[in-house]
Amino acid sequence: MSKRYRAFAPASVANLSVGFDLLGAALKPVDNHVLGDEIIIEEQETVTENEPCLIETTGRYAHKLSTDPRKNIIYDAYLLYRDELKKKGLSVKPLKMTLKKDLPICSGLGSSAASVVAGVMALNALHDEALDSAEALALMGQLEGRISGSIHYDNVAPCYYGGLQLITSDSQSISMELPCFDNWLFVSCFPGIKVSTSQARKILPIKYLRRDLITYGRRLATFVHACHIGDEKLAAAMLVDVVAEPYRAKLIPGFFDARAQGEKLGAYNTGISGSGSSIFSVFTDMDKALEMKEYLERFFIDNEDGFCHICRIDKRGAFSEELN
Repeated sequence: MSKRYRAFAPASVANLSVGFDLLGAALKPVDNHVLGDEIIIEEQETVTENEPCLIETTGRYAHKLSTDPRKNIIYDAYLLYRDELKKKGLSVKPLKMTLKKDLPICSGLGSSAASVVAGVMALNALHDEALDSAEALALMGQLEGRISGSIHYDNVAPCYYGGLQLITSDSQSISMELPCFDNWLFVSCFPGIKVSTSQARKILPIKYLRRDLITYGRRLATFVHACHIGDEKLAAAMLVDVVAEPYRAKLIPGFFDARAQGEKLGAYNTGISGSGSSIFSVFTDMDKALEMKEYLERFFIDNEDGFCHICRIDKRGAFSEELN
């Protein structure tokens, strides 16, 4: 009997305002709503030599993807994974992958990262974990770079490992987990409009003022220190973006009004999730978080594709399991 596996990868929020390209956290709705992408993988006997990998898509946002399976990022994941196995003297199995696409593309919620992470984890599960975690993460980064135009791990690392991740990208480790504040509630809202990562990166200046670079470094260092010593108020005070938000905010209608509402309700911060268009507000009071959610659903969401969830940091991250 051929083996079947399920791999799930959660949504994530990158940058967290203070850590452009260097911070990211996995998200899990407090009501246990499934917020992420899922892949079912199974060995196949009916594939041909020209089509060794079959791709199907389902889910709420499947219609937003190309109808050509070879233009799906999980097909790229298959090709790169096959190449990595060849380096180890191994061969890839003929297989079928079904992507349940429940994260909207170009949303700022790590949609491409979730597909990439779930895809690589599913492939690795079917091939008896031929890649170790470091090799798998490096492969995920390559795939993410194909979509955004540059390799960065602030979505794939937290999506894969879970928790709050600081991207180091040194020779020893790509990322390391930071202590996080379990009482933080992330009101995460996707308005239903797209902002592509490549577009959002192009809008950023090529050069920055020295004072902005110093401010960025000081705040990021202080945030990391505050996480380690458990100083919640100090960490929250550092959640200010001087790198991307001043330029990207204009791409997101209603952002400044949402930020003003967050301040009115006592949010620690309201910022842009990744490159947008999703935003997030950080609260510790559930009642206030619910008020913010109601406001965003009424005044920030633009169309039926949008949604809003109250989340905590997902410490588990992605996972795979064998199916009967």
